[in-house]
Amino acid sequence: MRRGYTTGACAAAAAKGAALLLVTGEAPQTVEIDLPAGFRHAFELTGWQRSAGDWAVCATVKDAGDDPDATHQARIEAVVSWRDTPGVEIDGGKGVGRVTKPGLPVAVGEAAINPVPRRMIREAVSEVLEEHGAGRGLRVVIHVPEGEAIALKTLNPRLGILGGISILGTRGVVTPFSAEAYKASVVQAISVAAAMGNKQLILTTGGSSEKYAQAMFAELPEEAFIQMGEYVGFSLGHAKTHGITKITLVGMAGKYSKVAQGAMLIHSRNAPVDFGFLAKVAAESGADQRLAEEIAGANTASQVVDLMTEAGNDGFFEQLCMHACRHCLKHMNGDMTVGMVLITMKGRVLGRAEIRG
Repeated sequence: MRRGYTTGACAAAAAKGAALLLVTGEAPQTVEIDLPAGFRHAFELTGWQRSAGDWAVCATVKDAGDDPDATHQARIEAVVSWRDTPGVEIDGGKGVGRVTKPGLPVAVGEAAINPVPRRMIREAVSEVLEEHGAGRGLRVVIHVPEGEAIALKTLNPRLGILGGISILGTRGVVTPFSAEAYKASVVQAISVAAAMGNKQLILTTGGSSEKYAQAMFAELPEEAFIQMGEYVGFSLGHAKTHGITKITLVGMAGKYSKVAQGAMLIHSRNAPVDFGFLAKVAAESGADQRLAEEIAGANTASQVVDLMTEAGNDGFFEQLCMHACRHCLKHMNGDMTVGMVLITMKGRVLGRAEIRG
């Protein structure tokens, strides 16, 4: 399947093109930028405009490849202008959302341009300044003309990102995958683990949580660790079919709070975080009414984690684990031991539980 490129990569390419047009007066047909994935890629450009050497505009059209993406074919524009002081200033314009709630990697009030895309834009524009010896700094404003309409197809409004889309991407590339192919790889991994004599599996949602899980359960062989992605119920069912008697899920609260709600497919499209449920669990674990209400109105699961951590309420995380384990056992009709370990993004254990069905 054909890979695509993130809005962050497109924004950086458009910014570099606009910077070249402003500094040299020439409109580049393509520009190359370094991607965090580890290679350079050439982007085709369009929409050149320049005003008396004061500002320049350049655009690229996002190609998401074969990945289903609301921003596929979106026009990503960059307006670059001179600033009196050195350095690169970055902001969002029309069609780029503005953050209005806490709990996101961008501060309230700022344009929803995530940290890695900001770095990519800064590096791409700085490369032009260094190459052509310009002594001044540049201001870069990213626009997505259809961004406000596109954002209605995303979770941005729910997250408090208003007025447009987010400029995202940690690797610069979008690698599409078939859900059926991914699930087939999960089944194959479980089959191999069972064939090697494993009766216990550790299920994680991805590479980061697996790394921490492997350190946590260092006595288990490599094949006992399965990256199940979003497919909790699917993986549990196949593990039971293959004779596995104990499963431990290791991961972050954002994903696994959904399992505690009873969701067995935890993609954001299928199972949004239920903050009312989290507020109820907080109250059950001793949180006062004010804190429970704050959790009910939270923006992200990570914000809830911060609130409960600051309150010193470890029982909240243990209760979440208990709820999740019960739902997993119910899904499999019991006859198995299920455990859960909730961790932070840095691997610190928040809570854990284990139930024999």
